[in-house]
Amino acid sequence: MPTRDELSKYYSTSAQFSPVHHQQNDWPYEIANGEFTAYMVPPHDVGGQADSPVRYEEKEEELWELNTYVTCEVLGWRGIWNSEERRRRGNNDLGASLYYGFPYYGRWIWSAARMLVDKNHVTLTELLEKVAEVKARNEQR
Repeated sequence: MPTRDELSKYYSTSAQFSPVHHQQNDWPYEIANGEFTAYMVPPHDVGGQADSPVRYEEKEEELWELNTYVTCEVLGWRGIWNSEERRRRGNNDLGASLYYGFPYYGRWIWSAARMLVDKNHVTLTELLEKVAEVKARNEQR
């Protein structure tokens, strides 16, 4: 298991590649092994990467998570998108900041909303108005 110092160095190196903190590189002919490793990891592929221990807890899905899953499945059944498109939009196209900042089903619903706007099923204004309407309705409860 890597030490805290090794993890810190790894994360500080890979953090340089995120859009928010990107640093220009001179692109020398040779780079350190740690830099090469960080360059080769796509932001959504975290399997097997070094990380600090996380306590695993079984939890029931919340209602919004179940509703998100059903919504995305219905969009697929209706031919609006397919599962690969959802994965691409929800994992690859997000960027590291949103990928790590959203919960799992948060990425699903974000990609569904983006897809509906991108494919002109709803306008961005319609979507924002509906979000405001639902927010107001929930605040009255």
